[in-house]
Amino acid sequence: MKFTKASLVVSAAALSLGLAACDGANENAMEDAGEQQAEAVNERVDTMEDAGTISDAQSDAITDQAEDKADAMEEQGEAMDDAQGM
Repeated sequence: MKFTKASLVVSAAALSLGLAACDGANENAMEDAGEQQAEAVNERVDTMEDAGTISDAQSDAITDQAEDKADAMEEQGEAMDDAQGM
């Protein structure tokens, strides 16, 4: 069976929605906040890269750091939910 890029994205999104239903309130809130922050960083980095003020490698490093921070925020929210017995 041949999958298109779009079908893979749709499948991944559907799976993530199913998994999100298992998350607690704090984890979901922290994940959303982290993703919003990471997206804002990504937009600024793309602008800086397009303007030639940073290199591709610098862009990748900053983006990776923002995504790591978002993951840490989600984990913190999960820990908060676990502590509350959620």
